[in-house]
Order: sequence, then structure tokens, then C-alpha cells
Amino acid sequence: MTFRYHTQDIWNKFPALQQDQVFFDNAGGSQTLGTVIDSIKDYLGSTNVQLGASYAVGKKATAAYRAGYQAAARYINADPDEIVFGPSTTQLLRNLSYALKCAPGDEIVVSRIDHEANIAPWVDLAERQNLVLKWWRPTPGPNPKLTVDTLKPLITDRTRLVTCTHASNILGTITDVPAIADVAHSVGALLCVDAVAYAPHRPIDVKAFGVDFYCFSWYKVYGPHVSMLYGSWSAQTHLRSLGHFFNPSASLEDKLGLAGGSYELVQSIPKVTEYLGNFENLVDYEGLIQSALLSFLRSRGDGITIYGEPDGDTDRRVATVSFSVRGWTSQALVEEVEKVTNFAFRWGTFYSDRLVRETLGLGKDGVVRVSMVHYNTQDDVRGLIRALQDVLDKSSSGASRAEAGTDEDSDDEETS
Repeated sequence: MTFRYHTQDIWNKFPALQQDQVFFDNAGGSQTLGTVIDSIKDYLGSTNVQLGASYAVGKKATAAYRAGYQAAARYINADPDEIVFGPSTTQLLRNLSYALKCAPGDEIVVSRIDHEANIAPWVDLAERQNLVLKWWRPTPGPNPKLTVDTLKPLITDRTRLVTCTHASNILGTITDVPAIADVAHSVGALLCVDAVAYAPHRPIDVKAFGVDFYCFSWYKVYGPHVSMLYGSWSAQTHLRSLGHFFNPSASLEDKLGLAGGSYELVQSIPKVTEYLGNFENLVDYEGLIQSALLSFLRSRGDGITIYGEPDGDTDRRVATVSFSVRGWTSQALVEEVEKVTNFAFRWGTFYSDRLVRETLGLGKDGVVRVSMVHYNTQDDVRGLIRALQDVLDKSSSGASRAEAGTDEDSDDEETS
């Protein structure tokens, strides 16, 4: 079956896809649209000035920057005053933790399976402000989940904040965010969601999700290396401004922007939102390719452990697939496939060390992760399956490869 969404025309929109490399490392950063690249070049070439000036080029630059805010806000169903851009999700959530007003003894509930970007700021906040930190532990096993049932015992009338991921950057599992929001709001708590691993795969409506804070990185959504945080109007009443005393503090950008996002990157966002017009077809296509890979992994028997949902149901997972193979280190398997193919995928913990080491019970070698998006072709996925099959078949007929590779820390450069 071929979906209309996936055509040569889509491939042609991404300059990096024209080289001899197949990208299966998209959770670490997707490839960038050519229109975005051109927009950034044009901005730097003709309107690279400080914003707010009254001369002609200054007005043009300011208008382009504001258009980026408007397009980004419209894309997630928010108001421009409810979003702020920054260099990374890690930095924006850290800024948020310094702006959030709490009282000693307040309780915060922090997910144990998130990317560290949505853990470290809250652990630090609890220590700095003498708050009660409660760890939200998932259901056990290779398919851990954040559920309402595991959250409710942690919630009290002193709970001020709940944090979680919308989709794990290792498991690919989708969290039922609206249901979690209902539980948090039942005691007046705020909900902060890391959507970095969710945003490349699904449309976003922050009002429908019921979130108070919501953050993701545009460079994982086919755009520039910049991140964005949403904070609802009501949630902003719980924040103090980190900006200069003489600047306004009415919007989220005023409170957390700290000199504003990168002008040339923010103004390119409309090119991304123009592209993301048909998510329904995108979801269907990704369901097809993730199902193919997962079906192969299941067919290998109990020698392979899939982490996260073992089937390709798009209601429950995105196309980020992680696994381990008995008798192989994750590093050794990835590098063995790389010797005979042009496939780019990764091994490691991907800044989700608590999930990998504590919940999944793995070492620093971590998992094998294949992270797909809509521009990966069915032929790409079939080729990866053949390569994995060949490598595993050869190893099963020969000596064990358990000692192959090293147990050193991954040279993992994924950021949020």
C-alpha cells in the first residue's frame, strides 16, 4: 500500500535527503525543509537588524519575527502571548522552573521515565525551595506507561505541579495527556508536558490537551534549531518575570524570553507550519512503517526485547522503536549494521537515563533506537529489516557477539 503523503515530491523538499544516507535517527533531530533553510538565508542576507526600529528594514525584520510567533501560536491553538521561543527545551524548562512561584511544603510530581530535560529542573526546584518531590513511577516491565491509576495515589491538595512526557523518546508510547490533566486539575495543580518526541508525529492542540505548560523543539519538526514553550494565561499567574525590571511582563515572552529567540530562526517557523498541513495521512503512513519494523522484531522470538508498545497501533505509539537483542550489546549491533549499509540509527540512553537504567534495568549501553518519520520510505524500512536479519542470522550461526563493542558511555549528542 502506498500513501499519497509519501511521494518523491516530499523527498525533494528536504535537501539533506538527496545524499547517500538514510536517516533513522530522527528523534535526535529531523532533517530541515529547504524552504526553512532558504528563509533563514534570506533573512540574514537582507533583514539582520535589531527589532523594534522605525526604519524600513527594521520594520520588515520585526514583522517577520512577529509572523513567526503568530504562525507558531496558531499551529498549537494558542495566543501569541502564551508562547516563548528559546534555544532548547532543556533551557526553556529550566527557565520555567526559576519563574514558577511555590511555597515550602508544596508538592511536585515528576515522571520517572521522561527525558532529563523535564526532570532535572524540577528536582532542582524542589531542593531550592524546600518542596516535596514525589516520583511518578510507571507500570513495570518492558512496556512501562504513565497512567491515571499510577498518578492518583500521588496527588493531594498540596500538589502544585505534575510533569510528564507526551511520548517517550525511547519507548514511543503516547501518554493520555487529557486524562492526566483532569487528575492534576482536580486538586488545582498545573501540568507541564514535554512534547519533543510527540510533536514530529501528531498535530497539537494545547487547549484540547488541557495542558498548562507544553514544550517541544522545532528542529525535530522539520524546522530550525529552536524550541518553544506554551504557558496558558491562567498558568502564567503562577510565574514571576525573569526579564529586566524596566521591560513589560504581560506575556510569556516577556517573562521567560530573556532577550528573545533567535530572530532568523523564529521568522522561519511559518515555512514549517505551511508544510504540516496533512497530519492524518502522515499518521497513517507512519503506522505502516512502524508496524513493519515491529512485526519483524516480534517474529525473531524472545531473543529480542521491544521497549514500549510491541505493535504499531498509532493510537498508542509513534514511530520511535527501541529494542535490545540477547547476545549483543546495543553499540555492537548498530555498528555491525553500519558496516554494510548507509543506515543512520543509534544506540544509547538518549538523555533518558532514569528510564533506561532504573525502569528498564539496562546499563549505559542502553537500547538500539530506530526513529522514523514520514520521509522514510517503505523501501528504506525493508532495507533496514533485511540488514538486521542478515546480521542476526550470521551471528546465530557463529560465535556469540556478546563481547563485541564496548561498555563505554555513548557519544550521544541528542538534545531537547
